[in-house]
Amino acid sequence: MLVLVINAGSSSIKYQLFDMKDESCLARGLVDRINTSRGHLAHHVIHGASHEKLLGAIDYNQAFHHIMQHLVHPTYGVLEDVSDIGAVGHRVVHGGEVFIASTEINDEVVEEIEACVQLAPLHNPPNLMGIRASQHALPGTPNVAVFDTAFHQSLPKHAFCYAIPYEFYEQLGIRRYGFHGTSYRYVCGRVAELMGKPLGSLRIIACHLGNGCSIAAVQYGKCVDTSMGLTPLEGLVMGTRAGDIDPSIPSFLMEKLDIDPQKANELLNRHSGLLGLSGLSGDIRDLEEASRHGDEQAQLALKVYNYRIRKYIGAYAASMGGLDAIVFTAGVGEHSAAVRSEVCAGCGFLGIQLSSERNIQGEPERPIHSDESKVEVWVVPTNEELMIARDTYRIVEGSG
Repeated sequence: MLVLVINAGSSSIKYQLFDMKDESCLARGLVDRINTSRGHLAHHVIHGASHEKLLGAIDYNQAFHHIMQHLVHPTYGVLEDVSDIGAVGHRVVHGGEVFIASTEINDEVVEEIEACVQLAPLHNPPNLMGIRASQHALPGTPNVAVFDTAFHQSLPKHAFCYAIPYEFYEQLGIRRYGFHGTSYRYVCGRVAELMGKPLGSLRIIACHLGNGCSIAAVQYGKCVDTSMGLTPLEGLVMGTRAGDIDPSIPSFLMEKLDIDPQKANELLNRHSGLLGLSGLSGDIRDLEEASRHGDEQAQLALKVYNYRIRKYIGAYAASMGGLDAIVFTAGVGEHSAAVRSEVCAGCGFLGIQLSSERNIQGEPERPIHSDESKVEVWVVPTNEELMIARDTYRIVEGSG
């Protein structure tokens, strides 16, 4: 079966086409600047030609139409006809408490995803537009929703409840949901495979460090805690998000700066984190470069960033009663040896020892702990798209 994976954002659609016979990716691409006058498509065939095209003013349906055209194009296509696509898998950020696993999309599922818009107003609406564009372009082809939050539905109540009046959870659904769940499912399963041990026998701390950052405690195959909460704002310091702060800070800022809740939310989500601390950039690479040249604010931003990760690792090791492995993934986790080194430097009491040589160089997927380390430390590139394709294939084949 050929499975098309769709990740629809606020102004973009990322896509990959998989042949599930061997789980190979045949083509991938990105349509961005949707709903502007400067739509653009970049299409890449894995063992063939690449192509870029300016599309002008496009909406989601038109963007999907261009994706289909490129997949069947005589020069840079990989299909004879779009009907060769057996199913479409969609990344959906928020599934609330309704969806504990991936599911085939029908009218009721769409209604539930719409009901979760209040919990993810920036993410679920474009996810829905991607679903509708797919249904329009490929009528009769099964669509499957794969939820970022589903992996975290195993959190025990004492880990997901906030200490606010309980009726707010019952009436408004205010609780810790967690995100990056599809990434965690992939890297935890993969690191268990690489260690040669059953996932159900391991206590793993997974660090998903990109522009958005989170960390998860995965005990014997189940997520028992994670840093992001009701929204992706809570937890670690991120590129532009504040992470954990005193809950009274937003109201303090609103009063002192004479701003409304929307402005305060924007400040904490888009102008804080590494960018806010450094006054320079939300990109680790820029800050590491500035730090080497003595920029004190860049150095402070990096220290706060690494300290917060290390603090969560200590807390999660305690919550699980021990630790067997740490895995780093996503852009920063996969590529910044300095971050990995600084995070692990204060964790010797847990039995963690890095190998400087392995940490700095080697295959993208590799162990970076020393031979003496009691806890294994790995770098594993994430592959959320493959997880979405696997779920889609399993669900559609199982219902056929």
